[in-house]
Amino acid sequence: MKLTDVSKWLLPDLSTSTIIIISVFVIFSILVLITRIAGLRTFAKMTSFDFATTIAIGSILASISINPKTSIGNGTVALIAIVLFQVLFAVFQRKSNVFRKTATNTPVLIMSNGKILEENLAATNLHRSELIAKLREANVLRFEDVRAVVLESTGDVSVLHCQDDTQLESRLLDFMDKPKP
Repeated sequence: MKLTDVSKWLLPDLSTSTIIIISVFVIFSILVLITRIAGLRTFAKMTSFDFATTIAIGSILASISINPKTSIGNGTVALIAIVLFQVLFAVFQRKSNVFRKTATNTPVLIMSNGKILEENLAATNLHRSELIAKLREANVLRFEDVRAVVLESTGDVSVLHCQDDTQLESRLLDFMDKPKP
C-alpha cells in the first residue's frame, strides 16, 4: 500500500467532513423535532418494540451522519416512518388486548417470597447465576428479604425487597396473563 493510499484512508477529506458535520446537526435537529411531536415515549424502553425502535433510529442517524451520499431527506422520511409506526403500535397496543397479547411480552415472575420459581426461570432462559447477580445489584442481603423478582417485558429485571415484614401490594404483580406462582 502506498503512502498516499494510507493518507487517504487515515486523513479526513475536508468537503466530506463538512457534509458530515452539517448532516449531523440537521438530522439531530429533525430527530429532536420529531421526538417533541411524538413524545418522550419515542425513546422509552417500555417494550421490546420500543427497544428495537431506538436501535433503528440510532442506525439511521449513524448512516446519515457518516455517509455523505445518504440524503438527509431520505433519512428524515425513514425517521418519521419509524416513529409513526411506533406511535401506531402504541395506540393499537393500548386499544386492543388481542394486539397487546400478540405483539408484546408478558412480565414473568421468577422469584416469589424468597423462593426461586425454577420453572419460570427456565422458561425465560435466565440462569440462576444471572438472577443472583441481579439480586446483588439490588443490594439484597438475604433471599428471605425478596418479595418478588420480575423479568419485565423490556428484558429488565425488577427486584422488590425489604428487610421487614412489609407485604407486597398485589397490584404490583398484576400482569396481563398471570404467570405460574
